[in-house]
Order: sequence, then C-alpha cells, then structure tokens
Amino acid sequence: ITDPYFSPYSSCSSFGADPQWIDPVFLWKEGLVTKDEVDALCVKDPFICDYEWIRRTRLPFLKLAAGRFSDKTSVSDFLNENPVLRNVSRFFALRDLNENKCFRDWTIKEPDEETLFAWQFIQYEFHKQWEALHEYAASKGISILGDLPFYVSADSFDLYAYSQLFQLDQRNDPAFVAGVPPDYFSQDGQKWGNPLYNWEKMKEDHFTYWRDRMRYNLSLFDGVRIDHFRAISAYWRIPVNADTAKEGSWVKGPGKDLIDALRPLAKDKLILAEDLGIIDDDTRKLLQYSGYPGMAVLQFAFDGDPNNTHLPHMLKENTAAYTGTHDNNTLLGFCFEASEETKEEMELYLGGRDQFCEAAIRSLWMSKARLVIVPVQDLLGFGADTRINTPGKASGNWRFRITGEQMNSLNGAYWKRFNRAFGR
Repeated sequence: ITDPYFSPYSSCSSFGADPQWIDPVFLWKEGLVTKDEVDALCVKDPFICDYEWIRRTRLPFLKLAAGRFSDKTSVSDFLNENPVLRNVSRFFALRDLNENKCFRDWTIKEPDEETLFAWQFIQYEFHKQWEALHEYAASKGISILGDLPFYVSADSFDLYAYSQLFQLDQRNDPAFVAGVPPDYFSQDGQKWGNPLYNWEKMKEDHFTYWRDRMRYNLSLFDGVRIDHFRAISAYWRIPVNADTAKEGSWVKGPGKDLIDALRPLAKDKLILAEDLGIIDDDTRKLLQYSGYPGMAVLQFAFDGDPNNTHLPHMLKENTAAYTGTHDNNTLLGFCFEASEETKEEMELYLGGRDQFCEAAIRSLWMSKARLVIVPVQDLLGFGADTRINTPGKASGNWRFRITGEQMNSLNGAYWKRFNRAFGR
C-alpha cells in the first residue's frame, strides 16, 4: 500500500491492497455501481497517473459499492482464510475514521460496522480481481514477478500491529531510521526515514513476521524480488535527528538466519535479490549462500573498468540483468544525458551511436544471464520524460502511465524472433 508520495517503498502496510488498485469496471460488471458512476472516476490524462484525483474519488466510490454488496458471507469466509487481512481492514477503518492521522494520534479506537465492512470489502474485492488477472496471465504463459519492499512506514499497520519488532524509543517513535550512505545517486546518501527492525526480537520466533510477509507475497505472485537485500547482511542505521545519511553507520543484519527461515517457503517460485548499491564481500557471500539470483544493471556498466560486473560479458548465469530499474533513467534518456566519456565507452562496447538502445538490449540477450528484464519504456524507446522514479526526490515520481495504443505498437513478432535467436 503506497505512501503519501505514491511510493511502495515506505508502505503503510506489508499486507493487503491499496484501494486505488481496484478496477471500477469490474464492480460495474458485478452490478454494484452504474456506468455513470464509473465514468465519473475517469482520469483525463492517459499518460500520467493522477493519484491525487484517485485518492479523492476512489474510496467514496468503493464505500458506495460496499454498501450495495449483500453477500457478506463471502467476505467473512475470505477473511477467515486470511486473518491478517481482517486486522489490516480494522487498521484502515480506524485510520479512515481518524482522518488519516498517524495511529499514535488516534482518538477513535473502535470502528463502526459500516466503515469496517467497507475496508473488508476492499480487501475481498481486490484479491478476487487479482486472482482473475493472475489466472488470465497464466493462461497466456505470463508469470508475474512481485516486489517485496524491505522497509515500511513509521505510520503503518506493521508498526501498529508489531511494534515490538522495531527499534523504537520509549514513546514508540523510531529511534533510528533506514537509508544508505553516499552512493551513485546522492553525495549525501539517502535518509529514507523508515523505522528499523529489531532483528534480535524477530529471531526469537524464527522470523514469523518475515515468513508471513513472504508467504503472503508468494500467494499473489509467481516470484518475488527482495528489495534492499544488502540490509540482510548489514544495514545503514541513521540517528533519527541526523541532518543527512552521512551520519549513519553499518550494523550487522540477520544474515543466514533470515535466509534459512525463508528458504522453505520458496519451493518452485523465483526469489530474486536486489543486491545493488554498496556491496561488500559479506553481502556477496550471503547472496551465494541464499542461491538467489542477484541483479545487474546495464546503465552501471560503462565506467571504463573492463572488470565491471554489470558489463554483459561479465554476467554470471544466476543473474537477472536489467537495462535499468525503476530508479534509473530510461535507456534512451540515459544515452542522451550520459557524459562524453560514458558515450565513448558505450560506443566502443556496443558499436555506433545511432543504435545505442537496440544494441544495448541485444547485448543483454547475448549474455549468460538467466533472466533479462527490460522496462517497457526501453522496448518502446521512450525518453527521460517517462522515467518512473528519481531516488532522493520525494515528489513527482511513480506517475508513468502507458496506453493500450502504445502497448499495441510493440512488434510482438519481432521480439519473438529475437528471443528465438538467442535461446530465450
């Protein structure tokens, strides 16, 4: 469930669904709302997600649908099968009634029946819609890789329900917060502000909270990418009152103990480790121990070092290779904005400058990497104006929206031949 800036990386719950993901058209087909009520929700700009509009209009709309839904037994049965979502529903009903204030400032402690059922219906409806979408994707041979954000928000269901599992002060406020030291993205580092986990406390019950998170995510997806894998080895701890992330320090994480706790849950599903950033030998050894594929990003490859592990010819088989992630520029934007030195390195490695993007994608298809992931913006050759996120910048992110017309402009026959040519 996304934060006030629409990012999933400071979530207000690790479990359950944000109301904005529910498709109003499904509710119309179910006879719960009218066509006019659906049309009134339409976002006018087909290229930009107007989250402010969605947040103003979606919840009242869903409450309207919930009030017309009579099959309460189905909702109750669903919550009995997913008890954590019953607790999530109660949290968001109370949050709603307390005008979205932080749970520490709530004055209303018990939800009314109507508001509580509306949030229970939201969870029920999302999971029903998601299951239908997932089954449709599977029928087309498409697997869905989910993302498991490492941290949550200080104003989250997780902190509300599991406060003993976080590093908090005597007032139950975060004593330290998460982030990273100075890196590729920021000379001051990044102070994310997420509360940190109390790993020693978590270890006492064999990481039940983390096992529940992984189990829930794997119930939704065919595989999961563990965000910020580096923090399992050691995490950057920043005093809550520090001016910048520079004032933080490395603290040992749960390491192999957490990996061992999660291992039995994966079975035949893919677990991918986001091992980017400042990576040391301990993190590399932990990744090898886990057996998870790590990540490589082509945009990090062209620094002039022939041993750069992001270069396509250096990639290991147990790797997921990306042209760029949600935190990077698009490939075309990167090529356009790169320094002259970087462009020279790319030209030497990829060939002439006229076809940088296609040559870059081809180089990953030719690599040993078992999995190659290319954002749709790069397949379509879109520029920097379609970038998803700029790390360290709070607002203006996560708004890229693609139209059906743009998707249909992809040459499926070409990419099918492309895959066959390189055995993918």
